[in-house]
Amino acid sequence: MFIKMKLFLLVIFFPYTSFCQHISQKEIERWKQEAQRVNIIRDSWGVPHIYGKTDADAVFGLLYSECEENFKKVEENNLEMLGRLAEVYGRQQVYNDLQMRLIYDTVKAISDYKNSPAWLHKLCDAATDGVNYYLYKHPEVEPAVLQYFQPWYTLLRTNGSISATQNGGITLHDMKELYPADNTVSYLDKNIRTNDQDPTGSNGFAVSPFKTLSGNAILYINPHVTFYYRTEVQMVSDEGLDTYGAVTWGTFFVFQGFNQYCGWMHTSGETDVADLFKETVIKKGNSLFTKYDDKLIAVKTRQVVIAYKKDNEIRQEKFTTYYTIHGPVMGSRNGQWLSLRENNRSMKALIQSWLRTKTKGFADFKKVMDLRSNTSDNTVFADNKGNIAYWHGNYIPRRNKKFDYSQPVDGSTSSSDWKGIYALDSIVRVYNPATGFIQNCNSTPFTVSGKSSPRKEDYPLYMAPDGENFRALNALSLLSDASDITIDKMIHNIGYNHHLAAFDVIIPALLKDYDELSASDTLKTKLQPAIDLLRAWDKNSSDTSVATTIAIELGYRIVQKIPAPVSRFNRTDAVGQLRQTMSTLSPQEIIIVLDLTLKDLATRFNTWKIAWGRVNRYQRPADGIFDDAKPSLPVGLASSLFGSIPSFASSRFTNTDRRYGVAGNSFVACVEFGKKIKAKSIVTGGQSFDPSSKHYTNQAQMFIDGNFKDIFFYKEDVLKHVERTYHPGDF
Repeated sequence: MFIKMKLFLLVIFFPYTSFCQHISQKEIERWKQEAQRVNIIRDSWGVPHIYGKTDADAVFGLLYSECEENFKKVEENNLEMLGRLAEVYGRQQVYNDLQMRLIYDTVKAISDYKNSPAWLHKLCDAATDGVNYYLYKHPEVEPAVLQYFQPWYTLLRTNGSISATQNGGITLHDMKELYPADNTVSYLDKNIRTNDQDPTGSNGFAVSPFKTLSGNAILYINPHVTFYYRTEVQMVSDEGLDTYGAVTWGTFFVFQGFNQYCGWMHTSGETDVADLFKETVIKKGNSLFTKYDDKLIAVKTRQVVIAYKKDNEIRQEKFTTYYTIHGPVMGSRNGQWLSLRENNRSMKALIQSWLRTKTKGFADFKKVMDLRSNTSDNTVFADNKGNIAYWHGNYIPRRNKKFDYSQPVDGSTSSSDWKGIYALDSIVRVYNPATGFIQNCNSTPFTVSGKSSPRKEDYPLYMAPDGENFRALNALSLLSDASDITIDKMIHNIGYNHHLAAFDVIIPALLKDYDELSASDTLKTKLQPAIDLLRAWDKNSSDTSVATTIAIELGYRIVQKIPAPVSRFNRTDAVGQLRQTMSTLSPQEIIIVLDLTLKDLATRFNTWKIAWGRVNRYQRPADGIFDDAKPSLPVGLASSLFGSIPSFASSRFTNTDRRYGVAGNSFVACVEFGKKIKAKSIVTGGQSFDPSSKHYTNQAQMFIDGNFKDIFFYKEDVLKHVERTYHPGDF
């Protein structure tokens, strides 16, 4: 059911008045004093280098600069964590908001803020002050919902990962079974993976000194996320902070980056950190209980109201939600409640996210890793002493081997419950492998360092259920053979290698089936020109290649034939799934798919003989609407789905014939850890979100070509490339 309410005109037409109602003159004076302790230098690429007297000052300046660039995303990321996106994007977000409300307990976040150590309390306050001061100084900016930010918001998104929320495999259908709502409209299910969706993820590479020309360790930082998901920054304070890298909008720590001593890259993984428990529910009178061994545990309830926007009105959906000894009841499957055990948010996780940015080498970094509160990421590491390391996951619960945690387990017995968490040195990890390299591409850790990789049989399945993908196969081959690596060789020969390893499987199968066609088959003659191109193709993507176009358009159709995974523990075995699918296709099937591919290209472009760069484009529309009639750039990169290490995931839209990039490489950096830091980076398009700025697309062609810019890490270098110097609030 829902309750209709009118939008307050004050919120729509007078946001500044509404904002001012929340603040006092004392707050304003505090903000002004904080601002004077912060200097922001924008370099010649628009990158902010933020200098503060204290760590809190640097955080204040960071959040102010984030809002300068993209306040909309700062607010949106906070709304996501608060479970309030439907207030902006409408009813289709109701169940996503409900999921976030179930998982992220704002009462606990507020408690954590109040009980946080003094140093962390200051950082949370400073982050919030930076946002609120920006709104105070920019009354022309109209927040969609949040007129005033609270410091406890920082205790919701305690990890900067794009895949930070782990839900144990709950589905939209499960949620709707227990928490029904008006079904007159569809809802987004962000938890379902389909084969036509390009994967997000990351690549992380580290090489030991004996494989580099300089004799220094090198780290390659290569997140694959939605374009513009993070921003590039440097934060410096007189309290020892000096870190550079990518910051997720609305957070106050560098998520992937480096300092003068060491660097870290996170890749998303499949380590099981959240499980569903099947509850046995018993009703006594008007009360509900769940069975737990020989006990009956009372079910707690909470009223959750999800507001959503429809036309010019705000409406509400009300839910009575339930909580058991395992956690929130997320939904119902086959008539049985499913509770979620998870650790998505914690003060300890936020502490870990911050402290890693100030570590001074392997031993120090390992101490921070031992907090074991990162619940979504693998970590690739390198330092200035020549150490390289890899941890597959971080927070990993111990479990009873008798249960299959890839599926919901029996919640009526304590034997299925978690038994603490693993020690850091007991998880899958590699320290200074003899092969001299580490690679992880959201893939199995059991090939992370070639012959020096951990052994699969030494670990329980739930600790590392990740499968192999084609990016990892390519990276493994390239890093194994590489020597005398430099920053430029790492970028151009490895990080921007265009080989599409999936077609090492697809093309031979296609050619075999084609060669076995009867000479009298009409498709034999019809398809020969395309077959000749594919037969001669080196399987490297190129903007001038027609074969690339045919292969990729064919490839998207082939992956549609891969069956849905039967378990969340085998959903990332891209190599095995594709090989199995190709072995089961009938001889005629792949030939028919090729014919359909060529017909579709001819319909869209009047010929199938079209180079990949004419199909695959980069465009950055301010309104988010791609348009074939507007200027765009040809792109020779391809999706990581097919094994491309530099990912450029592109999509067609209802109004386009061309494909446009939407995800993949974002902030990418390569760092060499010598006596002084040497580093290069690139971002998608440019630093600015203002279409009139020269920094809106000035890195676009460089991003496409893998032509990285020099990072100005040391202040003397920053001062040689100053575009603007200011305090927050200056105009």
